Amino acid sequence: MKKKIVLLICIIMSLGINAQSVIGAWENYTTSENGDKLRNVVIFANGYQVLTTYNATTGKFIHSNGGTWKLKGDIMTEKVEFHTDNSERVGTEVSFKVIITDNVIEIVDSNMKLNRIDNGVPGKLQGAWLMSGRIREGKTELRDTSRPRKTMKILSGTRFQWIAYNTETKQFMGTGGGTYTTMNGEYTENIEFFSRDDSKAGISLKFNYELIDGKWHHKGLSSKGDPIHEIWNMRE
Repeated sequence: MKKKIVLLICIIMSLGINAQSVIGAWENYTTSENGDKLRNVVIFANGYQVLTTYNATTGKFIHSNGGTWKLKGDIMTEKVEFHTDNSERVGTEVSFKVIITDNVIEIVDSNMKLNRIDNGVPGKLQGAWLMSGRIREGKTELRDTSRPRKTMKILSGTRFQWIAYNTETKQFMGTGGGTYTTMNGEYTENIEFFSRDDSKAGISLKFNYELIDGKWHHKGLSSKGDPIHEIWNMRE
């Protein structure tokens, strides 16, 4: 079996694994100790990633972690920026071998195997974004995106997730995600999990969106029904 894995790695390496082959969304399903079906979803954008686990039936949020990532050969290295179960993991790095094909990512020497959901398309908003400001009563309030307190949103071709966290205090404030569509200037989020309120799973929110000088303007009503006009910058 080990010989087969080594051979497969060699074949993939000869074909040239590159970071672009990872971009998109991936998933697998597991079973909890009490028999619940859990869905695990990973979104990879350029340089940033997030993994989340939630109840596949009810949408109850269970876990999320993520941060930066890089791929060198068949070694993936991730640096943790947020972790809901263990804040002490924030700031640490972990490296592991991966086998990547068109539709599967497998972490060698583990039971982790993920199937591709999408490869970053259609994804008009695909990428990692940081909230950089709000417009309130016609006044623009800018936010320093280099500060440790961040609100990041990662989108693949079909899936989205936002995360609020602080890399300095290692605090995790909240997250939510699911699927999204963009059509005729309208951005729709279909929420599948929401850490602050599990009852939000299953609702859809519609917003107007516009890209102005590379900035994503996001306007509509929040999950609480409050009017919002947010500005997001692509994370570098």
